[in-house]
Amino acid sequence: MTNSSAAARSSRAEITLQHVSDLYREFQDDLRTVRKEQRELRTTCPGMRTQLDDLEAEITYLLIRKERPATVVEIGSLHGWSTTWILRALRDNRAGTLVTHDLIDNARHNVPAELAEGRWTFVPGDARETLRGHRHDIDHLFIDAAHTASFARWFVGELFPTVRPGVTVSVHDVFHGRRPWPVSEGRVVLSWLEQNGAGHFTPSRLAAPPVNRELKQLKQRLGLLESVHDGRDDPMLFFRMP
Repeated sequence: MTNSSAAARSSRAEITLQHVSDLYREFQDDLRTVRKEQRELRTTCPGMRTQLDDLEAEITYLLIRKERPATVVEIGSLHGWSTTWILRALRDNRAGTLVTHDLIDNARHNVPAELAEGRWTFVPGDARETLRGHRHDIDHLFIDAAHTASFARWFVGELFPTVRPGVTVSVHDVFHGRRPWPVSEGRVVLSWLEQNGAGHFTPSRLAAPPVNRELKQLKQRLGLLESVHDGRDDPMLFFRMP
């Protein structure tokens, strides 16, 4: 590990319940505005599939606000719900760009132009091809694509080695239950984390009930509990690249 990589890794707090709670308090006013904007987006785009639940979407926003990544890479956008959450964080930071890789381009029809302009690049195609030999830094990595073990073996084996230590990575749809299926994307990721001595954080209702409960209680105290999205599982896994 280089000195610069070690410094970057040590400068960021571990992703824990305490850290996430602190971020909710720090950015509560901006988050309140963004939640209102996302609720309005659902109204104006009724056909939009919004597959990121509130806690995991908000934590994504909060981590990007705090860490101020220069380049966010998103693999899988579907209709652009996660894309708009990420873009609003970059907008509020007044810095940073998002590069989205997906086979389908529905997101391009739903992301508001004022959010996209100057900060969003959509790359059509299979990420396994479009990210091969990429030459840009990845300062935050968001993965919500093919939820298969084979796809996970690709990104842990080929993409993860290109991401420097300390970078925040999130993988969606890992914890819809107390633990992932034995042969699944989530199982591959958890095995990789264990092999590399790295922990993870999840707000999952089923895998981490105390965390889920405490965050919702905090949101209630902050006046942020009203639902934006009707999903309740919050199955995303977050970690720092070891």
